[in-house]
Amino acid sequence: MLPANVSATYTERPARDLLADYATHLAVTGRGNSAYTSAARSFLQNWPDPQHWVDQPLDERLGAGPQLRPFLSFLMVHGWLQPGYDYLVSRKLSSFWRDIVASPLEADMTRFREGAEAIGYTPIQSLRVASQSVGRLLVQSGRNLDDLTLGDFDELIDACRQRTQSTAKGWTHYRGALSAAQRVLFHLGIVAALPPYGQGPKSFEARMADVSPVLRPAFVAYLERKTGTCHAKTVTGLATRLAHLGRFLAASDPELRSLADLERQRHIEPYLNSVSSAINPKNDDPITRADQARRVLALSSFLSDITEWGWQDVPPRRLVFRSDIPRLPRPLPRYLPADVDRRLGEALEGSEFRLAADALMLQRACGLRIGELLDLELDCVHEVPSNGAWLKVPLGKMDTERMVPLDEQTIVLIDRIVATRSNGRAFPHPRTGRPAQFLFTHHGRRLAQRALRLELDRAAQIAGIAHVTPHQLRHTFATVMVNAGVSLQALMALLGHVSAEMSLRYGQLFDTTVRAEYERALDLAKARIGPLPARRIPVTGDGNWRDAPLIKTRLAGGYCLRAPAQGSCSYANICEYCPTFHVDASTVAVLTAQRVDAEALASDADARKWSSEADRHRRLISRLDTLIAEQAAR
Repeated sequence: MLPANVSATYTERPARDLLADYATHLAVTGRGNSAYTSAARSFLQNWPDPQHWVDQPLDERLGAGPQLRPFLSFLMVHGWLQPGYDYLVSRKLSSFWRDIVASPLEADMTRFREGAEAIGYTPIQSLRVASQSVGRLLVQSGRNLDDLTLGDFDELIDACRQRTQSTAKGWTHYRGALSAAQRVLFHLGIVAALPPYGQGPKSFEARMADVSPVLRPAFVAYLERKTGTCHAKTVTGLATRLAHLGRFLAASDPELRSLADLERQRHIEPYLNSVSSAINPKNDDPITRADQARRVLALSSFLSDITEWGWQDVPPRRLVFRSDIPRLPRPLPRYLPADVDRRLGEALEGSEFRLAADALMLQRACGLRIGELLDLELDCVHEVPSNGAWLKVPLGKMDTERMVPLDEQTIVLIDRIVATRSNGRAFPHPRTGRPAQFLFTHHGRRLAQRALRLELDRAAQIAGIAHVTPHQLRHTFATVMVNAGVSLQALMALLGHVSAEMSLRYGQLFDTTVRAEYERALDLAKARIGPLPARRIPVTGDGNWRDAPLIKTRLAGGYCLRAPAQGSCSYANICEYCPTFHVDASTVAVLTAQRVDAEALASDADARKWSSEADRHRRLISRLDTLIAEQAAR
């Protein structure tokens, strides 16, 4: 059957008409010589019906010479030849965009590219995606753009996989193009589903492939049962930890035939020992204490649950006890000091990946978890009469919703996000399945966590700071709130905590009561023993503080000296960087003097090979130049 986008059947188009049409096509596309025409004539003599050419082996089809390939392309884009997906994925269609001029494909390809650019792809990206995916689908299916189906995508994917198996050549570019094409067709209303992220989750049977065949059904049945009461991510994590258990049992006791035969001394205690010395294959470091606890808890829950459910294949006695679970450390929240927080914000503000950078800045401004951030919908801002604007944070880790107040600066940030995001159809919420317009959409789908983490890594590197995680932005928000004196109840509401204990962790950082008691006791001790001798940091040379072998900071109204072990102060020059800091004519002389000293301190730090200190002084010089220039322009 001939393509639907051809107006006449082949039997109504004799060879001489095809040759005439081909000559016109060559003229329109600015090509053509006698070799092209001769090759086309010979082809039609051998294959009066061009579609019969497809019956040849792939190697022979790919062996067509350079004089014949333009004619084959002409036949394909005008609907006279469907060469097979095996041919299409093995041949570069280098002249594709020139060949489709004035062809039945031109309008559909133009419409597709416009749809791709509408959801944020650049013109170059849309061109590549279109030729690598939809162009091939239209040629082989013989249908119009509106008639393409997900089945057509599956056929092209199968051809790519078969090519990889036979040639060992990868198909990453095809995979990316097909995923992007499906997104574009979804937003054009042509297909009903977005492509899955990555390769999609493996089945439980595949996840438990290394478990002994006699134990595997129980592991799989348990995981399937847990999907009814737990979040998908919870079950995925549980499957990972049970797979560790299954592999251990398969290696340590291949003869184990039933879970009922598990023994504390023979199986459980050796497994607990292996967990304590397990290695993370991603970095070859020992797994964390928290990961150890999660593996033991997974084992304990597994055995407890199947016993409570009354399964027959259960151990006759309890095998895991509370004392087996590793005790977890209780570190303080990992907040970012003020200067680090400021430098990271500056790096994010200068990012070219505007959507991801603004997402991280919104997370910092509102103290969101990363999952809550990416679940925000387009109507998340609510204006409350006489009570300002609020951000509606959707159901998150604690399965609770909350409202977070917004200031003017954050509202401007959200407006910029709305202008940057890609538009398109609503798509199913991953948790509820209902159609949703998410706030963070990029290239027609939700922004991925991985994109945020990569952007944060990039910004941290530019800011000259160590690795930062998105959750540290939440810790930083909470710490700033505590420092500002926010009440425990308000902090719980802002962070979405369901217990006071969770919020009290931040109160342990900077407890004003503890500080007040410390100062009261210190004053009392000084009163009893008399004034202590003043301790001065020694200064070398002629007593000039600029030459001291210390961490030095020039302030507008003085200077600061700290021992090298202390490092630079987190609040050094914080006022100069504050957006509400103002300069007038009377302060220019002070700033100019501060700038002179900052240059001397940068040179001093360079001489001592303190590169981070030198950079800190130069950043201050740049900021002072800006402030002085702004005053001069008035």
